[in-house]
Amino acid sequence: MNTELLGNALQIVLMVALSYPLGKYIAKVYKGEKNFMDFMAPVERWIYKLSGIDPTEEMGWKRFLKIFLTLNLFWFVWAMILLVTQKWLPLNPDGNPSQRPDLAFNTAASFIANCNLQDYSGENGMTYFTQLFTVMLFQFVSAAAGMAAMAGVLKAIAAKTTKTIGNFWYYLVRSVTRILLPLSLVVGLFFIVQGMPMTFQGKMHLKTLEGQEQVISQGPVAAIVSIKQLGTNGGGFFGVNSAHPLENPNYLTNIVECVSILLIPMALIVALGFYLKKQKLSFIIFGVMLFAFLVSAGINVHEEMKGNPRITALGISQHHGAMEGKEIRLGAGGTALWSSATTVTSNGSVNGMHDSLMPLTGAVTLLNMQINAWFGGVGVGFLNYYAFIIIAVFISGMMIGRTPEFLGKKVEAREMKIATLIVLLHPLLILLGTAISSFIFVHSPALVAKEGGWLGNPGYHGLSEMFYQFTSSAANNGSGFAGLGANTPFWNYAAGLVILFGRFFPIIGTVAIAGLLAEKKFIPSSSGTLEIDTVTFGVMTFAVIFIIAALSFFPAHALSTLAEYLSI
Repeated sequence: MNTELLGNALQIVLMVALSYPLGKYIAKVYKGEKNFMDFMAPVERWIYKLSGIDPTEEMGWKRFLKIFLTLNLFWFVWAMILLVTQKWLPLNPDGNPSQRPDLAFNTAASFIANCNLQDYSGENGMTYFTQLFTVMLFQFVSAAAGMAAMAGVLKAIAAKTTKTIGNFWYYLVRSVTRILLPLSLVVGLFFIVQGMPMTFQGKMHLKTLEGQEQVISQGPVAAIVSIKQLGTNGGGFFGVNSAHPLENPNYLTNIVECVSILLIPMALIVALGFYLKKQKLSFIIFGVMLFAFLVSAGINVHEEMKGNPRITALGISQHHGAMEGKEIRLGAGGTALWSSATTVTSNGSVNGMHDSLMPLTGAVTLLNMQINAWFGGVGVGFLNYYAFIIIAVFISGMMIGRTPEFLGKKVEAREMKIATLIVLLHPLLILLGTAISSFIFVHSPALVAKEGGWLGNPGYHGLSEMFYQFTSSAANNGSGFAGLGANTPFWNYAAGLVILFGRFFPIIGTVAIAGLLAEKKFIPSSSGTLEIDTVTFGVMTFAVIFIIAALSFFPAHALSTLAEYLSI
């Protein structure tokens, strides 16, 4: 048990320690300053020339968003075509079938949105071709698009008065060539050394000691797993994700994968400080997010390592904690830390089944995604937090009788309306989706039976399964309680629509806020200026975030996760 706790502590220390130099480097990348990856400049120039892009063109926030949305629409159509025709495409040695239109819609929406919710079983639901040219391609592109959006917001915030926020293509290409690709190569090579498959051969047919034949799937796993973690994508090559021994062979790979989840999201908050030359502000934001992560991780580790009280009541010792749905090579503590890391970000990968988590752990993982403003997905984590900052600035200014300002720009009704819509859309998507699915489950048993019954568990936990699915979709997380039979037309279309709204509306809104504020006249700081780089304002922001989450979601938790917790 002490070893597990030490392992968890090591991972957290590595995340925090590595985020500082990486964040400093990322700020240089986006500001166009000299850095050690400048040897990629010829490759980038070739990409610009081939695509007819002028990387020096400055864009207003509307043109920036138009390109962002057009690109995603193109990739959505690309994915739909490949997924419904994959059985006829090359690199399909196992003869996997094409996806149904409803499943292809869900998959395409999920992967362009950096959600990677998988209503199919990884190794059987896709071919090597679509794993590479849909899954892995989108894991780079969607992550880079989120990072590009953040880079545009940072430029808008840093400028005193401007009508432009940079060049989307410039930020997108640099996010891939100078951040995601080099990190993925290093991590991927490490995984290959540790025994993770990297091959295009089909399934292996082996004889067991009992003389029975066993079929083992393989493929280009290492390449996909590295970017799945670093890009907060989370889509597993195998159906059981990083609980699979070929996707996460040992405790060392488990450490690297878990650290990779939070590495770039943490580094981007550090980069904010270097980019804006306001490191104190970034430390305040980093501190609030780290505090929330540590609290959630502490609760999860405690709950999973103490075991199930129902089993304890039977007189059965649980030295290893609550081990249902967990891998013995990773331990209850390792799974608990991962469950927190993967839900404070939009990663969504798992190294154990969340459906088997203790009720309070399940509540914490849900709450992490429902808040959706801690470290978050690469780029979009800060954007979600940015909307709460605008609200906190407005409330704080009104409380002390000062004009609400954010870094020298007045926050007025238009920005507040957009920020409020961003913040309220998230609970609306989750609660409305859960309410509709619950209504259908109760009042349309024939439809539910036709689609396979949906729920693997009755009562409180069954409601939690549906609650989790919409929460994960809206937060672009992609993990699931796994007890829900989600590969049905209703769930594929419903979750897919929630994924799209949950991804694109907040990005549109936050980029718009940054662009609108950037156009305003800069007001120098004075004795009447509200200081936002203080612990007091950090506490204020945390309080605003938590109160909104509590008012929105605790009633639903009282009927699901908390009711289940009290029942055992």
